[in-house]
Amino acid sequence: MDDDALIREILTSVKTIAVVGWSPKPDRASHGVAAFLARQGYRVIPVNPGQAGQAALGTTVRASLAEAAEKDGPIDMVDIFRRSEEAGAVVDEAIAIGAGTVWMQLGVIDEAAAARARAAGLRVVMNRCPAIEIPRLGL
Repeated sequence: MDDDALIREILTSVKTIAVVGWSPKPDRASHGVAAFLARQGYRVIPVNPGQAGQAALGTTVRASLAEAAEKDGPIDMVDIFRRSEEAGAVVDEAIAIGAGTVWMQLGVIDEAAAARARAAGLRVVMNRCPAIEIPRLGL
């Protein structure tokens, strides 16, 4: 499957997206992308331990992926807004909660983590942004 086909398949099949590294600051990319995804009809769960318990995007900010999965149900996709060196731990959490997809944002690259995710059966997108891909692919 080529990149566009994979991205199209992911973005047309996922319903619930956990945004790890979500920020309450409107000028941050994680804030804007999460809001964009919510406007597109996805159920977005913000994940940020420093903001846990706050209301955002019609839901509650969670401290971790494990908490999000426990309180909000299955997570289809984990969108990672963390530095590349921190992405591997998030990918491991995504594997542990049974997410179907990990999506590493622009500039977030961790080949070893991507390999672990693929080996566990997850779909992986790296160094891309769904807020760019959705309009580009006409979704």
